[in-house]
Amino acid sequence: MARFHDKVGFIYYEETEGSVFVERSIEKTYSGDVIKLSGRYERSDKVNDDLTLNNEIRIVADKFAYEHFQYIKYVHYLGANWKVTSATLDEHPRITLQIGGVYNGSKGPQTGT
Repeated sequence: MARFHDKVGFIYYEETEGSVFVERSIEKTYSGDVIKLSGRYERSDKVNDDLTLNNEIRIVADKFAYEHFQYIKYVHYLGANWKVTSATLDEHPRITLQIGGVYNGSKGPQTGT
């Protein structure tokens, strides 16, 4: 089993004055284990097919991650940001993250460990 120590991105929307919602993003660093390693190429009309991972990463979560797990959008792994396709609450304090394709959305500032 491989070790994981990198950033996890949380994206959520916050209401400001006048029912206006703004996107907020936070990156925090977590440690854990890479439970499953696998990948596949998605057939497409592009010159190069897209790589999709089917990896599972189990992080040791802090209070913030456990209370906001539904806002986890990406994981930085192997030099790229990958979409989180599902987050499962395991035995406290662990969260299992299933990751898929490359994440191209907005990213937040790193706010600590």
